[in-house]
Amino acid sequence: MSFYTTSQRSLQEQFGTRKLADTVEQAIVWDVVEGPAQAFIESRDFFFLSTVDGVGRPTVSYKGGPVGIVHVRGPKTLLFPAYDGNGMFKSLGNIADTGKVGMLFIDFETPNRVRVQGEARLVRQGPELDLYPGAFAVVEVEVEHCFLNCARYVHRYNRVEASPYVPDACGDQPHPSWKRIDFVQGSLGAEDRERTQSAGGEITMEDYMDHLIAGKS
Repeated sequence: MSFYTTSQRSLQEQFGTRKLADTVEQAIVWDVVEGPAQAFIESRDFFFLSTVDGVGRPTVSYKGGPVGIVHVRGPKTLLFPAYDGNGMFKSLGNIADTGKVGMLFIDFETPNRVRVQGEARLVRQGPELDLYPGAFAVVEVEVEHCFLNCARYVHRYNRVEASPYVPDACGDQPHPSWKRIDFVQGSLGAEDRERTQSAGGEITMEDYMDHLIAGKS
């Protein structure tokens, strides 16, 4: 598959960058994940995931977890976990629709970044799940392109701490505040409703907004 689309080529021609674009592709674009790119990806504890639904609408999601949230199983295969979320299944539903994904890995402290494009599928059973305690499924990505990305516009930020909601070695994690909101209770399963009571009971939407403003999720 060509790295550039017809529309991208057209813009390159209009702005006189086609030769530069070809040079960049030859220098930093690969069809595998190896060496420094692999080490960088496996050092990250978050990434941004883009997906496209069946009618062509894109969305982008932040995915956080432990260091090594994305596992490089081989030069053509990446794995990452599907943890408990809000039940919308936007990203996973889009993967079921089209399978097309983009992944952006950033180090805001260096700064540095790597991008991956590929075809994804959902894995709901098998040894892959053992890599991620607390995950209900794993996404497997077949790599089409992996490339370095100039980091000159990446702002520098210092990492403060990991999210307390990352599942621990046993797969356990705290009950999130949004699952304590009163009007959500009727849509939750029995286990989550019990956890709401154990966490201190129901809260209002206003309480939840106060939690968000205070940096508590």
